Amino acid sequence: MKNKFIRSVAAALLAVALSPLSSCVNELDQSPSYQANTETVYRDPAQIQQVLARLYATLAVSGQSGPSGQPDISGIDEGFSNYLRQYWGAQELTTDEAIIAWNDGNLPDFNRLAWNADNEFVRAIYDRIFYQVSLCNEFIRQTTPARLSERGISEEDQAAIRTYRAEARFLRALSYWHGIDMFGNIPFATEESTVGSTPPPQQSRKFVFDYIESELKAIDGELLAPKAVYARADKAAAWMLLSKLYLNAQVYTGQERNNDAAIYAAKVIDANAFTLAPDYQSLFLADNDKTAARNEVIFPITFDGQRTRTFGGMTFIVHAAVGGSMSPANFGVNGGWAGNRAKKNLVELFPDGAASTDNRALFYTAGQNLEINDIFAFTDGFAVTKFKNVTSNGAPGSDTEGNFPDTDFPMFRLADTYLMYAEAVLRGGAPVAGRTPLAAVNAVRDRADAEALTSVDLDDILDERGRELYWEGHRRTDLIRFGKYTTASYVWPFKGGVKEGRGVEDFRVLFPIPTTDLVANPNLKQNTGY
Repeated sequence: MKNKFIRSVAAALLAVALSPLSSCVNELDQSPSYQANTETVYRDPAQIQQVLARLYATLAVSGQSGPSGQPDISGIDEGFSNYLRQYWGAQELTTDEAIIAWNDGNLPDFNRLAWNADNEFVRAIYDRIFYQVSLCNEFIRQTTPARLSERGISEEDQAAIRTYRAEARFLRALSYWHGIDMFGNIPFATEESTVGSTPPPQQSRKFVFDYIESELKAIDGELLAPKAVYARADKAAAWMLLSKLYLNAQVYTGQERNNDAAIYAAKVIDANAFTLAPDYQSLFLADNDKTAARNEVIFPITFDGQRTRTFGGMTFIVHAAVGGSMSPANFGVNGGWAGNRAKKNLVELFPDGAASTDNRALFYTAGQNLEINDIFAFTDGFAVTKFKNVTSNGAPGSDTEGNFPDTDFPMFRLADTYLMYAEAVLRGGAPVAGRTPLAAVNAVRDRADAEALTSVDLDDILDERGRELYWEGHRRTDLIRFGKYTTASYVWPFKGGVKEGRGVEDFRVLFPIPTTDLVANPNLKQNTGY
């Protein structure tokens, strides 16, 4: 089902031609030919499924013709424009976990926390978020019960499409969560919004928070059961997103929701559908959809070396981490891009650093320096060997040329759920079924062959999240929630643009609304400080 439904990108790409390509502020006027194509597609349940597949694929691919040639968004090289690539960069390069050696455009500003509203990489993730929202809105708009009935869709097919529609609502909620997390008050449109030239209003973070919450609760009865089909958004994925929303509620709305965060994390755990993979490294290998690793992954972004060809996504994450004296063949690729390394803060989270017996300390040190003196020297900073395009048996991925990985990206997984539950209870949430924060954290540490803790506090949680979840796109959000993102009391190399690091302006907890959208949409107001 995975290959057929999620990875059939070549077939699914037709959907973009059938969905309105939108700017970030307008859902564009649609031509008569577009309307005709819409009527044709949405009369066919098989094609409706393919449009849904495209919604999933939009997180992984960069355009309509892999790996490049027909990009979804403009204003930046297509390889850089990929959703996962830009999300990963915004969440990791701006933190204590990763640094990139490249000098492309304004990319170094991420290393220094010095971006402005004209930064093309900030614009790319912003554009990606609202492009995805636009595609989801159109799918949801076209699959109402009334429209399906008008088009003669059978009751049996309508039942399946109701589930597809709920999945599209989840994907829209996911992107809206990314939007409020990174940009605060954002432009907002739903399937009820007028299609045309009227720019959407800007809504408050609290308004969109409430909307995401209501959407995820509304679709609970229509989503698949936890782990029913790998890589499709199910009830557990929605519970996980709700828990993340609630855990960050103090940041987003000024009101804590830790009790709710604990409840929904516990729902995921108590579904008994997911188990921690016996081997940590297996979670990040080319067959992580086939081994015991898949039993831990709640929601992945899927990749296939034959069917999901892009210079973003896992292609970027695997290739860009290889350089120096590293052997690309050991990572299942044909060459390293010598980009991403670890900052020393990450290495020092582990007892004995890179030599730690904790099996999560996946670093390459030969010829690499712990200290980063030169941002643009790949050998400054230990390399990270976490993600590979080789299987658990050491075989390379399916792309014989070694360009495009098979490795899926685990956006949500069970270990994160345990740590979220522990944090929520430590922050004041009520324990569920007597489960303690200490037991939850030690379940994760036990898999890592790390010594069990005898007590746990919030500082321990942040450190454990760093050890367990590094380079998985969580760190910026975590550091903001813990009050350590901008402060001078916690620094990392080149934070604030100086080698030893320094505090930065508090407004950096949000990215700016891109200038391009401020010009296009008079309803938008820029974030403070930009």
